Amino acid sequence: MRILVIGSGAREHALVHALTRDPSVTEIVAAPGNPGIAAQARAVPVDANSPDDVAALAEQVRPDLVIIGPEAPLVAGVADAVRAAGFPVFGPDGAAARLEGSKAFAKDVMAAAGVPTAMARVCTSEEEARDALDAFGAPHVVKDDGLAAGKGVVVTSDHDAALEHARGCLEGGVVIEEFLDGPEISLFCLSDGVTVVPLAPAQDFKRLLDGDAGPNTGGMGAYSPLPWAPDDLTEQVVERVALPTVQELARRGTPFVGLLYCGLALTSRGLRVIEFNARFGDPETQVVLARLLTPLAGPLLAAATGTLGDIEPLRWADGAAVTVVLASPGYPDAPRTGDVISGIERAESLPGVHVLHAGTASDGADGADGADAGTAGGEADSVRSAGGRVLSVVGTGADLAAARAAAYAGVAEIDWPGMQYRTDIAAQVV
Repeated sequence: MRILVIGSGAREHALVHALTRDPSVTEIVAAPGNPGIAAQARAVPVDANSPDDVAALAEQVRPDLVIIGPEAPLVAGVADAVRAAGFPVFGPDGAAARLEGSKAFAKDVMAAAGVPTAMARVCTSEEEARDALDAFGAPHVVKDDGLAAGKGVVVTSDHDAALEHARGCLEGGVVIEEFLDGPEISLFCLSDGVTVVPLAPAQDFKRLLDGDAGPNTGGMGAYSPLPWAPDDLTEQVVERVALPTVQELARRGTPFVGLLYCGLALTSRGLRVIEFNARFGDPETQVVLARLLTPLAGPLLAAATGTLGDIEPLRWADGAAVTVVLASPGYPDAPRTGDVISGIERAESLPGVHVLHAGTASDGADGADGADAGTAGGEADSVRSAGGRVLSVVGTGADLAAARAAAYAGVAEIDWPGMQYRTDIAAQVV
């Protein structure tokens, strides 16, 4: 099976890394890729956000399956164009990807489907935003309605700071919600538009600094499994969240084909949806796929071709996985790039450790966090930072303590000037 993977971040590297372990996969083409991906796949250049360019590339590559990793191409309609060219695509079309592209749309779908979520108001003026903040009270939750690379949400008890963020989002619309207490969970679900198949749950860490301090980021680490989660969590999410959402989208004539990311809170009032994404989440993908024993290509192809109900139950490793994100100085506001990174090979020589590239480049090429940050020509003598989140160090082990120890042993081998990371990923569960 020849597979074309669209994207250039750690999520796409995790997908490629998993696909290399699948005996049914004969070739992986990644576009545009990054230096780490290029060591495991044939990397080729493309404008990942251009439907025409990606469809033309698919015509050249002739893949058996196209996997679209990032959210921006999905919202831009890249999946529509590739499907129209006659290729199976894992990833929703532009209409269904609005589930991530517009938080207001997602709230409307959840209301129609009876999915439990936070009370919210969609605001288009400062007066409406001020009224919503006063109505819900602190802590304030303010969300840019559109895509923001995981960094468009502010949670704060500072009314002025919340209002300031709301003002900056008013042009495209802003969603203000009640605060949801309780631990957060990420659950990925494969969907072919009818059938839903859950993956293993994970928890990520959004704040930049230890102790959940600092600004929100795209994610600074994750772990799986969740020993504290209810035994029936996955069944609850499928029954009350994922399946009703997929059914509602199908009823609207926009079937969801791909990965439905359910961001959840286990509140004092029960399960609530924080957000939906229309693709694999980063950094949770890094730990979820590290535990997956079932070869990856088959379930993704089944989702793309409407045969997900025919697959065998997914198999999972008994152990655990932890990932720690290494970020550039200045991330998330103004990351510095271009620094030479050392120690990646040393880290990967350690047992139970692999390193996934996100914002990296060769030969001093520059890029953005998680988007077009790579080069297509394979590994060079040096790898440089080229974005905000630069690397994900993944550790696996017999349990969370062993996986965490492996991940941080890998982190200790890697360095570049100003490198920053959290030291407390999964610390509270080991």
